[in-house]
Amino acid sequence: MNASLSTKTPAGGSKPWARYGIAAAVAVVVLALLVLGSRWLVTLEPVQGFLRDYPGHTTLPAGTAEGLPAWLGWQHFLNMFFLFLIIKTGWQVRTQQRPPANWTRNNKGLIKTKNPPKRISINLWFHLTLDALWVLNGLVFMVLIFATGHWVRIVPTSWDVFPNALSAGLQYLSLNWPMENGWVNYNSLQLLAYFLTVFVAAPLAIATGLRMSEVWPKKAAINKVYPIELARAVHLPTMVYFVLFVIAHVALVLATGARANLNHMFAARSDDGWLGFWIFVVAVLVSVAAVFFSKPVVIAPIANLTGRVSR
Repeated sequence: MNASLSTKTPAGGSKPWARYGIAAAVAVVVLALLVLGSRWLVTLEPVQGFLRDYPGHTTLPAGTAEGLPAWLGWQHFLNMFFLFLIIKTGWQVRTQQRPPANWTRNNKGLIKTKNPPKRISINLWFHLTLDALWVLNGLVFMVLIFATGHWVRIVPTSWDVFPNALSAGLQYLSLNWPMENGWVNYNSLQLLAYFLTVFVAAPLAIATGLRMSEVWPKKAAINKVYPIELARAVHLPTMVYFVLFVIAHVALVLATGARANLNHMFAARSDDGWLGFWIFVVAVLVSVAAVFFSKPVVIAPIANLTGRVSR
């Protein structure tokens, strides 16, 4: 079902932007109350004892190498690049009322089917293509983290990760932020967030996206227990999670020592120089430019390589 982007007031309702404004105001008030409550909690002796016992990070297994590999910088860039475009095209697919163009797969290429291919909007074609590239990039990431042992940085290896994550969260909310060195070890809240993103949210996005796509078999037996309505109900919240994760991730990177963090992420070095910052700026500009120029007139010639674009 397509949603309207119109800001006209529905009969008996309020404008969408007004509802969003109210929701944002409520969120700010709730956040302020949480901060005030946390600042009070950390003055209590039992809570201070908890923070001493669980400083906010777990000890990595013996022999874990320090530092972030250079390939992780490329992964950061490609993930950002694809996610910008996936979020844009996903929203276009969800809200479009009349697609600017359509695409029909070439049935004489590598993929041949008995029935003629179905025509889809060019926005959906671009979204699915980006999804495929994002999944390929994710598979490369999975191979590399397990081949290099980097997986221990984002996969819990002991149960004390949970009280340490609670400790880190309390420190963030009380504005006395954890002082861990990301070059050596993430705090436990970061670790759980990365684990959730890589091993839960990403597979959910893939599984639900496939279920809603035209490549999913219409008469598969699993459809009875995995209906398309369920996939739709999960897919959008998963996209929202990625948006919120990116916002929080970037905000904390910039607020907790921007130059050092950006050097870790993009330049594979542990100092507070400017190299990582400028690489990050270029990566953001490239991603924003891709979002701006990803219009039918630009992507149609690419789509024509694998099918036929028509009105």
